[in-house]
Amino acid sequence: MLPSVVFWGLIALIGTSRGSYPFTHSMSPHLHPRLYRGCYGDIMTIETAGATCDLNSLISCGIRGSEMFAEMDLRAIKPYQTLIKEVGQRHCVDPAIIAAIISRESHGGSVLRDGWDHRGLKFGLMQLDKQIYQPVGTWDSKEHLLQAVGVLTDRIKAIQKKFPTWNTTQHLKGGLSAFRSGIEAIATPADIDNDYVNDVLARARFYRRQGY
Repeated sequence: MLPSVVFWGLIALIGTSRGSYPFTHSMSPHLHPRLYRGCYGDIMTIETAGATCDLNSLISCGIRGSEMFAEMDLRAIKPYQTLIKEVGQRHCVDPAIIAAIISRESHGGSVLRDGWDHRGLKFGLMQLDKQIYQPVGTWDSKEHLLQAVGVLTDRIKAIQKKFPTWNTTQHLKGGLSAFRSGIEAIATPADIDNDYVNDVLARARFYRRQGY
């Protein structure tokens, strides 16, 4: 009995010594997919209206509309699932959020031409603007996805610094909005309640249920 007690005592001690995120940088996304949710809030507790509804999109809008598009992109994104989890673990970002951005921005790469959008301005699965960023790696490589998710985390941290009194949900929403439109476009909480943020969060919830 004593060896068993000692063993579990050591496990508890190790877990405590690693802080609030014991698995953030040491766990394998293959072994513990349900334990890894990132450092920027739980998407399943964040309210979202989904994609904005207007006269031209009364069917493909709201949460159901966002989930419909996410489901359409599921097959295209599936080959990148392991890569998404590895990059998410590296940057402490929920893989479901990464998958959702890839779905929103490039439909899993299915609409890209050699990694570029139809205008030749944005590159990669998460569509970084070449006028702002020098692309790293090939469009669907780990190197480029690391760059893109790194940009996202930089945006979240910039929003945390710019609005220190905001809560965790607002910081995440602000970071997502800034990833798309820039930090300068955000001045009030109303600026982060937009179609892009709500759509990405609704898609992210869908991908969480698919194992991301």
